[in-house]
Amino acid sequence: MDMSDEKVIFKWASDEITNNAATYWPKMIDIARRFTISRIKKCCQIMGRLEGNLTSAQVLYPLMQCTDVFFLKADVCQLGVDQRKVNMLAREYCEAAKVKFKPVILSHHMLYGLKAGQEKMSKSDPDSAIFMEDTAEDVRRKIQNAYCPRTAEASDDTNAGNADADAGKESMHLVEDDLKNPCLDYVENIIFCPPGATFSAGGNSFSNFADVRSNFVKGTLSEGDLKEGLIAAVNELLEPVRVHFSRGRPKELLDLVRQYKKEAAPIERQFRRLDAVQHGIVQAKSHIVFLSSPVPNPSLGQALDVLNQLMSGDTNSPVVLFLSDWSATVVNACFSDTKGVSASFKVLVSALVAIAPEFMKSVKIVKQSEAILKDPSNYWISVINAGRHFPLAVTQEGFDDSDAVGGVIARLMRVADAIAMSPRSIGFAEDGRWAGKIEANLVGRYYSEANIPLETPVLIPASSSNDLTLQDLSDEAHATENARYYLLDDPKVHGKAKIKKAFAEPGNVKFCPVIDLADFFALKFGQGKLCIQRSEENGGNIDYNSVGDIKRDFESGKLHPGDLKAAVTTVMVDLFTRFVSAQKADKELLSATKTLKQLNKKNSKKK
Repeated sequence: MDMSDEKVIFKWASDEITNNAATYWPKMIDIARRFTISRIKKCCQIMGRLEGNLTSAQVLYPLMQCTDVFFLKADVCQLGVDQRKVNMLAREYCEAAKVKFKPVILSHHMLYGLKAGQEKMSKSDPDSAIFMEDTAEDVRRKIQNAYCPRTAEASDDTNAGNADADAGKESMHLVEDDLKNPCLDYVENIIFCPPGATFSAGGNSFSNFADVRSNFVKGTLSEGDLKEGLIAAVNELLEPVRVHFSRGRPKELLDLVRQYKKEAAPIERQFRRLDAVQHGIVQAKSHIVFLSSPVPNPSLGQALDVLNQLMSGDTNSPVVLFLSDWSATVVNACFSDTKGVSASFKVLVSALVAIAPEFMKSVKIVKQSEAILKDPSNYWISVINAGRHFPLAVTQEGFDDSDAVGGVIARLMRVADAIAMSPRSIGFAEDGRWAGKIEANLVGRYYSEANIPLETPVLIPASSSNDLTLQDLSDEAHATENARYYLLDDPKVHGKAKIKKAFAEPGNVKFCPVIDLADFFALKFGQGKLCIQRSEENGGNIDYNSVGDIKRDFESGKLHPGDLKAAVTTVMVDLFTRFVSAQKADKELLSATKTLKQLNKKNSKKK
């Protein structure tokens, strides 16, 4: 095989991934959402790490390596047996994602480390293996000092309690080996590798490995003679390499590598991030609100919660609504249907505009995927750096090992999103186990613990919101999904029926969702008043301008539940009629509405 510079092209993985970020990262996200934390932990023996001692970044490694298989369109994966679990992950992904052709896995043998108890060479120990640039003196010193047991008992005694044994070593080798002798390992898998090879030691020439092993175990071949023969054989193999690197450009490269090794210093992690201000994505010191995870049937309450977060920042700060589409996909939101995710965001944003049109004119909408693709390299490095900072146990809070690892990835992405924006404040919507307070805590800790060279933003979890909280329309003790207002509700049917069935116990102002609706959609975001129409004998018409007055009269009995419901019904039918009108006027919104209805229908069939 011609391996000359003219025939071989070297490519940096970072360049290839960055240049194809729109393909690579969605694939990684799709893989992450399909596998549990437990399954990914099992792949971490790649790094020689025990499952209980992982950083969050170390679950990213097998996910990316699995992604590489499909990014490279590899038909055959030929790697060491220590990579077998992640390669099998790629085959399992094919089943989960219904990929027709699975990659063929060829797992080759792993050489033992030269020291006792080393299941494989250690990158942190240069004396654990023979390297291509080793001198003849290096080879002699390493092999002379190499571990070389003659019996299985000696091997067991030496390895007992050895802390250097690698995690997952039960699958580190393809065949059972009771000796675990690295010198014999080199003879078998390096010296006898070429067809017709022979090995000379102790005055004898061997044509097969079995005879070498047998003679050594019986004692007819001494340890000294075995090692001398191995030293000569290895140096013979390396001599052409040494000649190649003895002159010209190859020598310059080798000298440079050796100089780097001598000057090796502790690696200082440079602060890296997507700079959203520099790329014109947002203005500096904005108030950022991370929209809650999209659902196939977004509710009016969800819209109100988001609106509250948007209004919770400094009045002088530009306001940004951040649509986390890739994070939504990785946690299986909307069943990881990308069209469904976009449709849910579209419907929810349109509802915000219908509820508070003037305020929403000042809000900038930013889509996460579009922001990331402005500078994918720095963004994902910031995700990885956040993962290096936090132990997996921290980012896994609230998740079981049986949960998808996508939740961990989403949390790391949220940290990267936050530092990308240079915000004055951040609003976090409460959204199950992967958002809200946990996200706010992670971001806050990262700023304080990782010495981020940015001004620390004010963090506003959902629980810190002011007063916009929409109660379920039914009795607290009998709350049902159907009692909620959904943004896809039919105004003519549900607009009236839901208010009619809503809980409104006479005199009970502590729990009265109908009063909430009046407060929000008549007073705060409506005409500023609630118009009660009734006969003169029942008190006549009255306009309420404050929720306090409504509660006072309702509690005293001056405002009857029937009259309150009738007025609020008019308000809600008008609101949902505006939603429908907006849908009819906007083709994209109409298409989004249809997408969500189809998604809901599909899901109901599955149930």
